[in-house]
Amino acid sequence: MISRRDFVRTTSGAIAAVGAMHPLLSWAVDNSYNISGKDRMVVRSSQFLDLEMPPEFATSWITPLNHFFVRNHMLAPDPIDVADWRLNVAGSVEHPLSLTLSDLQKFEQHTVVSIIECAGNGRGFFRPQLPGIQWGRGAIGNAQFSGPRLRDVLQKAGLKDSGKHVMFRGADVVLGKVPPFIRSIPIEKALDGDTLLATHMNGQPLIHHHGFPCRTLTPGWVGSASCKWLTDIKVLDKEFEGNFMKPGYRFPNHPGKPGEAINPDDTYPLTALTVKSLIALPAESQSNNRTIHLQGTAWAGEADITRVELSTDGGSTWKPAKLGHDHAKYAWRLWSYKWKAPRSGDYTILSRATDSQGRTQPATPVWNPSGYLYNTYDQVKIHVQA
Repeated sequence: MISRRDFVRTTSGAIAAVGAMHPLLSWAVDNSYNISGKDRMVVRSSQFLDLEMPPEFATSWITPLNHFFVRNHMLAPDPIDVADWRLNVAGSVEHPLSLTLSDLQKFEQHTVVSIIECAGNGRGFFRPQLPGIQWGRGAIGNAQFSGPRLRDVLQKAGLKDSGKHVMFRGADVVLGKVPPFIRSIPIEKALDGDTLLATHMNGQPLIHHHGFPCRTLTPGWVGSASCKWLTDIKVLDKEFEGNFMKPGYRFPNHPGKPGEAINPDDTYPLTALTVKSLIALPAESQSNNRTIHLQGTAWAGEADITRVELSTDGGSTWKPAKLGHDHAKYAWRLWSYKWKAPRSGDYTILSRATDSQGRTQPATPVWNPSGYLYNTYDQVKIHVQA
């Protein structure tokens, strides 16, 4: 187990060494992405490839691939040759498997529309500032994923009663003493019929930066539960013990005050996402006419969005937005609201969402030392001209 500080220090040194030998290793941005011009993505890290969607692109139910955020914990592998790739299934199973992409395609294929959101989305807004990628509002996307159910593959392998957790490992390039990115999920979520071994995204094969040839989709859960470039599945008798399960990707049982240390033993692993909304249009600092068409989206992990409300007076009053027709269990819900400003001047627009579990976005975030699950009211500041 290494500390967060040692992890950052070790990673930085290892990257510097690899970069000196192979300056182009995994840094070439897929042709689907644009990091310059009007359709650019926001580059949040030039060490690993971490790209954020500008919020104004969150106006369609299905996020185009060129606008879907990218999160890498390690260096991405070189493009994978399907002829050499195998998905190994082992651990508490009767019949270990070594599957080709063609083998996966022989299973019944299932499609799920789901968001994927980085657990650290919004980390950049925490105060005091926290270490880690300083995500703004756009480490989120909503896409259509297709592939065999993880449940079907585990059943073919002959799942044993001792299996309690399912571990995933991808082909990320591990540097130096940095621990590999390995995560596990409880067997109940693994056997859910919507948890996939996704090979397609938005109707086409996965692109490299989204995990070609296969990734897990753990719908409604934090993005780290959906491993990319999947190579190994192992059924365990307990939760995987590793740096990215503890102390990484955990939330305090008893959140403290900003800046206070948290005992890792008094935390629980992050699973389902919380309720959240995003104002896509108008864009921050945009100058507008008095009549404005507000647009955005809202999501709630494994719950449904039941209401989105807008405020233009600092939260004193709230008005309901109109929810879009497109709707799926793990997907985001589009919303819109037509507003006429009473006068010209500067305004702060707030949005908050409520879900089927009765959760409503809070006015202040729940502080935690890793900056996870930031979900306070969304806001944009705009200027209205006469």
